[in-house]
Amino acid sequence: MTLDKYKDWIYKKTEPIVRFIGDRITPNQISLLSILCAFLAGLLIFISRLNVFFLWISLFFIFLNGFLDIIDGGLARYLHIESRRGDFLDHILDRYSDIFMLSGVFFAGYCSPETLGYLVSELIGISAIVGVLLTSYVATQAEAVGLKRNYGGLLGRSDRIIILSIFIILQALIGEIGGIDMLTFMMIFFAIVCNITAIQRFFYAWKRLN
Repeated sequence: MTLDKYKDWIYKKTEPIVRFIGDRITPNQISLLSILCAFLAGLLIFISRLNVFFLWISLFFIFLNGFLDIIDGGLARYLHIESRRGDFLDHILDRYSDIFMLSGVFFAGYCSPETLGYLVSELIGISAIVGVLLTSYVATQAEAVGLKRNYGGLLGRSDRIIILSIFIILQALIGEIGGIDMLTFMMIFFAIVCNITAIQRFFYAWKRLN
């Protein structure tokens, strides 16, 4: 079960903020601000090898990315301007956001290449990024062939944002265990669980198409 299933409940809780925003800014503009936050978060994670303080700053932009990702959909509903174009843009930008943040982790060396070896480190990083992208791709592809969008499985985007935030804090506080960075454990977790989630969603769609 993923937190993505509770989007309607979250939309209700953020409705006062949405009403306050009103028509001052469009949902698409919020989506663009969201991806900017993801880019800055990824950049800060990447340069955090120079100073761990940048990890703490990246938390703010990770949170803001997740928050804005909720607000843009809620605002579109509130203004009655939901559209396929807006939904399409939102999903494309979400995937870029995922890539920016996880690439920051990978290219900063938080997959512990010095301890695990460069080949293993690259396999972990690539598997995690592929798993994250496939999780969302399978869900939207199922919708493209006429099924209801599936937010099921072990891990969704909201869950990943929370887990990333937790491991950023652990990385900043603890650093490493036995020469392995805390963020390495997160990437291994994503590499396994996100790919399992993608497979779960595939078979969910496959059975219904049959």
